[in-house]
Amino acid sequence: MLKLLFIGDIVGKPGRAIVIEKLASLRAERAIDFVVANAENSAAGSGITGAIAKTLLASGVDAITLGDHVWDQKGWEHDIGALDRICRPANLPAACPGREYVILEAGGFRLGVTTMLGRQFVGMKAECPFLGAERVLRELEDKTDGVFVEIHAEATSEKQAMGWHLDGRAIAVLGTHTHVPTADACVLPGGTAFMCDVGMTGPYASVLGREVKPVLGRFLDGMPRRFEVAEGDVRMSAALVTFDPATKRAVSCELITVKP
Repeated sequence: MLKLLFIGDIVGKPGRAIVIEKLASLRAERAIDFVVANAENSAAGSGITGAIAKTLLASGVDAITLGDHVWDQKGWEHDIGALDRICRPANLPAACPGREYVILEAGGFRLGVTTMLGRQFVGMKAECPFLGAERVLRELEDKTDGVFVEIHAEATSEKQAMGWHLDGRAIAVLGTHTHVPTADACVLPGGTAFMCDVGMTGPYASVLGREVKPVLGRFLDGMPRRFEVAEGDVRMSAALVTFDPATKRAVSCELITVKP
């Protein structure tokens, strides 16, 4: 059996710190073969930088995925192309810089990693994530032994639909973006591991990783405020998928929560 750990949205310095502190021991303890992390919120809560990406990769993350905050940090559009273990959402316009997928190898197994951006309640220009997934799976068919698809989306219905759409064709379809872990980790009938949202890696004494007071104030009076990254109750939230490399079917999918 092989194991894939997918770390949910890393938020700011607190999220980065717990990954750096805990990932190596977790990886050894659970005999994890592949580690993928969504890091689109790792730079002060919005976007990523080249320096942060290199630090996370050096900490034991094998590949980094991104989402709708992919371009939030100035200059990242110039840095992304030089980092070969990072992929942006594959269904963004083809003119966007960056890779549409990453291929990892462990135990002789080649795992393709890609991300699809949802379109329900998400403002970025993107092609249909279902058609995008079909296109990338076709491209990876002869290059990999199995594929993991992240669905970075707001609507749980869109995430569930992607899981069923790819059941039996992807080893795992795991959701991110809403920062709240869902209680639906499972293996679908065709052998695809699924979870609507693996949660965030960052401060849970917060509103989605941000300080409570300014967010609450914005809800109460509508006035603009700066939403700083919070600091309390930091956790790493991730999905651990165990799969059979011979059949390319998942045998288990569970939520992993790590605290300092």
